[in-house]
Amino acid sequence: MTISLQEGVIPVIRQQNDYAIVAITKHGVEIARKLNEQMSGTDVYYMSKFVKGDEEQRSIQMFEGSVRLLFPALFPAYQGLIIIISLGAVVRMIAPLLKDKKKDPGVVVIDDNGEHVISMLSGHLGGANELTHEVAAAIDARAVITTASDVQKTIPVDLFGRRFGWVWDSADKLTPVSAAVVNEERIAVIQESGEPNWWTHERPIPANIRRFTSISDGRASEPNAVLLITHRLLGLEEESILTNGVLYRPKVIILGIGCNRGTPADEIEQVIQVALEELSFSIRSVKAVCTIDLKKDEVGLLEVTRNHGWEFITYTPEELNTVTIEEPSETVYQFTGAYAVSEPAVKLYTGQDKLTLIKKKSGNVTISVGLLDFTDSASFERGGL
Repeated sequence: MTISLQEGVIPVIRQQNDYAIVAITKHGVEIARKLNEQMSGTDVYYMSKFVKGDEEQRSIQMFEGSVRLLFPALFPAYQGLIIIISLGAVVRMIAPLLKDKKKDPGVVVIDDNGEHVISMLSGHLGGANELTHEVAAAIDARAVITTASDVQKTIPVDLFGRRFGWVWDSADKLTPVSAAVVNEERIAVIQESGEPNWWTHERPIPANIRRFTSISDGRASEPNAVLLITHRLLGLEEESILTNGVLYRPKVIILGIGCNRGTPADEIEQVIQVALEELSFSIRSVKAVCTIDLKKDEVGLLEVTRNHGWEFITYTPEELNTVTIEEPSETVYQFTGAYAVSEPAVKLYTGQDKLTLIKKKSGNVTISVGLLDFTDSASFERGGL
């Protein structure tokens, strides 16, 4: 559905996330789509003449008419706006909407080449300065901050890992943990999985922030606040580390799915949930579902991946057959041209020979589970930095 913008009429939008990305040019649309892939928690809006055909699947909202007429709907709805339009034009369009720095959303502007990300409005209270750093890191651009007092350069707790797709389990402790970070108290960043290059500033990580690779090591440092990054479901004893902590879910779980034609979404969903619970993995850390290209139009798989916002990746039988697998199946080969589906699909995506779950069949569904491994690029020291 395309939003038809009319003078004097505030358009109806679908706000699903905290941040909106707006583009009106061909290059801007490409930047918006890339950023939407890189950063979770973003809704995308762009002009309908740049339709790609996958907008409904990706929950992208298109509009026709002057983009100026879109902002009265976006301004009160979002925590932050990421606008890929010239700075001067943005100033003129949002000027009538400004109230005060305590109420206005953070506004970040990106040039049409994606080279500069500018913190334009509500840098501190609106979070635009930190959002600027996260957006710049996501698209490999230069962050431009003009606020004279922007000297902290620390971790934005509510935006932490957003450009990698990380999500937090609960917002309950965001405020006290943010206060602890800003006040330079002892902070433990405990990371068991996910991308290690989350520090976006040129200066070294502040001395009050220490990095650990295990909960036990982080706990031993007696921190005032904790940022815990893991795909695992925590045990009761482990959960006590979050008394003043935020739990982040990195997108590291890759699912390989094989299924009979016509398998309903709820059956696929149930198999996924059971498999992850048995592994003590969080479903919020799933990044992608992989399968054979014969299933690229499988309604149940498309529904599940769309509902969760997961990547849906397919491979040809020839690609799947290049992977060494545990138990090649002649039966599967007769029907698909591949000796297996779920296991080699995960191995192709992750680049790993070893899977967490090689293969489990349940009813009409076969599932394999693997993890993305970033340890080769990590610079952790046991016990902190």
